[in-house]
Amino acid sequence: MKVYFAAVVLFFSLPINVFSQSLAEKVSKAFTVFEADRDLKYGIASLTVMNARTGEVIYAKYENLGMAPASTLKTITLATAYQVLGEDFQYETDLLYNGVIKEGVLDGDIIIKGSGDPSLGSDHFKEAKAEILLKRWTDAIKAAGIKSVKGNIIADDSMFNGQMAPEGWIWSDMGQYYGAGVSALNWQENKMRVAFAAKGRVGEPAVLLRTGSQSQAMEFINEVKIGPVGSGDQVYAYSAPYSDKIMLRGTYGIDLNKEIEVSLPDGAYAAASELKAALTDQGIAVEGAVNTAFLLKSAGKELPAGAKLLDRYLSPNLDQLSYWFLKESINLYGEALLKAAAFHEGIATKTSDAAAWEQKFWAGRLGIDIGALKIMDGSGLSPENRVSTLAMVQVLNEVKKQSWFGGYYKNIPLVNAMKMKSGTIDGVLGYAGYHTSKAGTPLIFAFLVNNHEGRASAMRQKMFRVLDSLK
Repeated sequence: MKVYFAAVVLFFSLPINVFSQSLAEKVSKAFTVFEADRDLKYGIASLTVMNARTGEVIYAKYENLGMAPASTLKTITLATAYQVLGEDFQYETDLLYNGVIKEGVLDGDIIIKGSGDPSLGSDHFKEAKAEILLKRWTDAIKAAGIKSVKGNIIADDSMFNGQMAPEGWIWSDMGQYYGAGVSALNWQENKMRVAFAAKGRVGEPAVLLRTGSQSQAMEFINEVKIGPVGSGDQVYAYSAPYSDKIMLRGTYGIDLNKEIEVSLPDGAYAAASELKAALTDQGIAVEGAVNTAFLLKSAGKELPAGAKLLDRYLSPNLDQLSYWFLKESINLYGEALLKAAAFHEGIATKTSDAAAWEQKFWAGRLGIDIGALKIMDGSGLSPENRVSTLAMVQVLNEVKKQSWFGGYYKNIPLVNAMKMKSGTIDGVLGYAGYHTSKAGTPLIFAFLVNNHEGRASAMRQKMFRVLDSLK
């Protein structure tokens, strides 16, 4: 009888053991083939797969090696924001005035005070669109009885000490729309549009037709040439925060008809400029100039004291923001969330300080070496980031235990029929996320490739074949 019972126990335990073994074998076989690919001759790949139910590592190769994560780092940034700020967190943007209102005349300034909202003025949210916010603000000013302003329109971007790009970002990225610096007062995701006409021959100059309404104070140096049919958008912008010149280089396809997005050197200044223009359109004259807290500080001046509230705008909550952060992989959101979480914990507003705090936060929480998480920014754009796939999987495993996991998980993109965040920078591809196998085993994985050769699209398909072994 005892022998029979033991046999029954062994029989019912076999499927789990056999599955784990077969899954490990499948992944190992797929990864071995992948590693032998000629496009990885001078590269390196790391993969960690964990059973989310038991915490057992099913397969790991080079799991402790620090790898450039690209945008897969956003999964850690977002986890930090959820854990520290909460799923219902909203940024506040206040419209203020100082001075005295008498007979419809404000003898003082209008101030927009930001707290880092990356979606302010963004087209991704109806209530956040620039035209909606500008109307909201002009209505609030009129409701206060203000018919003219003697003072200035000031953007208070002091909370993060002006618009700054994270340390470690490279020059060729900062002028692109995805490389815009972050401020306490961002505007339209700190990007603007430029338009070209390709009416000549291939190789001749492409004509710069128009630039965004935020660009009045900037000089554009256009060196863009007309590209051949099918060459598309190969336009690159070169600038940095507070640049007054933007250089445009590359090619614009002769058959192309689209606007190009480039970074905005000072989002706070642009927001204040557009508010002044909107007030003028409403017949509210503004005698003063446009300014920002950062520029005032640079000139040895301070913000006027004693400001009073006209309106308080609340951003979409973290659940809503995270959808666009992960789906569109907007780097600005990552930098704003990292700074907001660190600021909440009393950390200075430099990105490097916030990143160092985040490393310690997760290393302490997970009991892992801090060297497994060398974090330089919130978005993964810096090529100096280094994260091990084991550490990334451990963070994602910890996330799965939290009450807010449902909101976090639903906003992870579906790629290759798997819930995972992708990451791409030059020579780097990565995927990190969750998947439930056909056998019903919940899996967590991180798969990073550095210094590959060949086209990214081809390498992506090869990575998918490895990840298919988890299905």
